[in-house]
Amino acid sequence: MMAQGRCSAMAVTVLLCLLLLHFESVRSATFTVGGSGGWTFNATAWPKGKRFRAGDTLVFNYSPSIHNVVAVNRGGYNSCKAPKGAKVLSSGKDQIKLRKGQNFFICNSIGHCQAGMKIAVLAA
Repeated sequence: MMAQGRCSAMAVTVLLCLLLLHFESVRSATFTVGGSGGWTFNATAWPKGKRFRAGDTLVFNYSPSIHNVVAVNRGGYNSCKAPKGAKVLSSGKDQIKLRKGQNFFICNSIGHCQAGMKIAVLAA
C-alpha cells in the first residue's frame, strides 16, 4: 500500500513538471528582428519598447549574400568586431533563443555594424 502511494505522488510530481514546462514554452515569444523590413541597417533602435524574456526567439530575416548574424559580447558589440571563433550565421532566416541577461548581435560584413546593423537585447 505504501509503495502505491509513493508511485501516485511521483506521477503527480512528473505531471506537474510537464505542465510547468508546457506553460513555460507557451509563454515564450517570437520576434522578427526589424519587423517587416528584416535585419538591416539602422536596427539599433528596434528593441526599444519591447519586453523580452529568456527563451524568446529572435528571427533574423535578411539576404544571405549580403548580410549575416553573429552573437557577440558587449566588447564585440561596441567595437563591431566578432571575437575569434564566433559562430557566423548566414542562412538568411536564422533563429536564436535569448538567454537571460544582455544579448548582443551584429552583422560582421564590412561596415555594416558601423552603419547600425547591430542590436542589444535585454531578456528578463
